[in-house]
Amino acid sequence: MSSSTVSVSAATPTRHPFQRKIDDVKPSKTDINFVIMDYLVSEGYPRAAEKFAKEANIQLPLEEESIQCRVEIRQAIHVGDIDTAITKINDLNPQILDTDPALHFALLRLQLIELIRACTSSATSDITPALNFASSQLAPRAATNLDFLKDLELTMSLLIFLPATSTLQKELTDLLDPCLRRNVASKVNEAILTSMGARGEARMRSLVRLRHWAESKARAAGKDIPPALPLGLQDADERPSDSNGNNGAAADIMVQ
Repeated sequence: MSSSTVSVSAATPTRHPFQRKIDDVKPSKTDINFVIMDYLVSEGYPRAAEKFAKEANIQLPLEEESIQCRVEIRQAIHVGDIDTAITKINDLNPQILDTDPALHFALLRLQLIELIRACTSSATSDITPALNFASSQLAPRAATNLDFLKDLELTMSLLIFLPATSTLQKELTDLLDPCLRRNVASKVNEAILTSMGARGEARMRSLVRLRHWAESKARAAGKDIPPALPLGLQDADERPSDSNGNNGAAADIMVQ
């Protein structure tokens, strides 16, 4: 065997048998289109869903208006306009918050956090609005629920430490992190979808979790699988967007 042949053979990567099995699986285009459409609709990307429906020659499972309503509620929560978000939720279906005390409390706590931000950042540092809101809206709910009470007490401690955010403990900085708004917005989105008789969570999310669980089980059992099985969702360029300028992070569907 010549040296050139040896060098070529050595440079050719050996594909793992498991990867070859994956490549042999050919999901149907219909199934792929269904999962993509389900994600766009569930996560609230009306423009992208409309365009994809035309390109794939399929129908939107929900009215575009209902999708847009969820987008507006999500945007309001993301920017901290919780009062507007609650109003829109109640306009859509007042039973959503009436039947989900934990979700309602989570929204009210976000609203309290925004009031505390405003009170502690102003020149006068008048904390009266935050105190009044806490006593009238959150305290009655916290009085009958120990978890609510702990959350309220933690939130009220922001009044002592703000605006010196650099010295806050992690449990307090987490209250100010945009991730809290996004998590609550996600729960609101699920609650709205459920109230409409739709699936509360995009199937892609549950599929990714199932895949993660299966991989963990396989590794724990000592199965012969590659050291790494990337999902291919880490690239920010893979995020769908709509005409409202909203980006959906594909990586967000990993495991929440």
